Amino acid sequence: MKLFFRQQLARYADRLGELEFLLSREDIMKDMAQFLVLSREHTEVAAVAGRWARYGQREADLASAQEMLSSSADDPEMAGMAQEELEAAQAELQVLDDELQRMLLPKDPDDARNAFVEIRAGTGGDESALFAGDLARMYTRYCDKQGWKTEVISESLSELGGYKELVLRIEGVQVYGALKFESGGHRVQRVPATETQGRIHTSACTVAVLPEPDEATAVQINPADLRIDTYRASGAGGQHINKTDSAVRITHVPTGIVAECQDDRSQHRNKAKALQVLSARIQEKDRSERAARDAAQRKSLIGSGDRSDRIRTYNFPQGRLTDHRINLTLYKLLTIMEGDLDDVVQALQAYEAAQQLAELEVGLAG
Repeated sequence: MKLFFRQQLARYADRLGELEFLLSREDIMKDMAQFLVLSREHTEVAAVAGRWARYGQREADLASAQEMLSSSADDPEMAGMAQEELEAAQAELQVLDDELQRMLLPKDPDDARNAFVEIRAGTGGDESALFAGDLARMYTRYCDKQGWKTEVISESLSELGGYKELVLRIEGVQVYGALKFESGGHRVQRVPATETQGRIHTSACTVAVLPEPDEATAVQINPADLRIDTYRASGAGGQHINKTDSAVRITHVPTGIVAECQDDRSQHRNKAKALQVLSARIQEKDRSERAARDAAQRKSLIGSGDRSDRIRTYNFPQGRLTDHRINLTLYKLLTIMEGDLDDVVQALQAYEAAQQLAELEVGLAG
């Protein structure tokens, strides 16, 4: 392991001792806000320090095995045991080295946040709307497996099923960090149920994943810049029509960004949820503009968030999913559509970590 990383890891061990001392102080324990901040940091630091301690232990084991091997030339059995221990220690040290380097990479502060997932039907008419419904089902099933809570903020149902547009709020641990790479264009190739001649059609949907803003850091919206409209919520075919104007649509006049919510029968709660979505969309617009300005310096895996970017193809006849950004191809499409997204999410996260590590090494070399 390089000296730079060893120095960084040594600081984690020192910081762990400081945090344990601070958390034992009575004044800190009485200040709940400060206690929670330090507790979260302690959890993160302890995880790194624990892996670093294990690395040190296995380095010592490796040195002992090497010494045993060199001194057991006349004892084949002892030499064999030493060789096994040496190989086991080397293998684990490599795994720990990779793990520790990833743990030291800069973290996106938004990764731990809840998220809004917006799915919109694109080219392909009714088939696109049906695919939007399939994507919604895939994401909600994945969320269920992660123990996350999903909530419909707004929806526009298609007559034949699926969605013209759907906005979900997802609450849980590290939601945005897992789903942020889903933003972009999703293309499907399959034979639609309405196709009588068995021809494969191509249609598309767009997905946008937005971190839920923290109240302390959310963009400040001037109430004078908002136009608020209320209307009666309704489902497909006019079903479930409220007798009161409980649905809310909010327009941010300077940017033209719109958010709406009709999930709740309370106009007040719908307004609060719509404001959350609006704030997230304005914040995402700012982030996208910054990413576009920085694109010449660093090409982010997330990109500009442009929904026209085709990021993935779902080929049903071949049972194949292809993520075009990292050249990942998996022949398990049906299980993926049932919410088994772990392989996809982990591959994207690993790719991002590798990119960050490469950039860090270039910076250190410079």
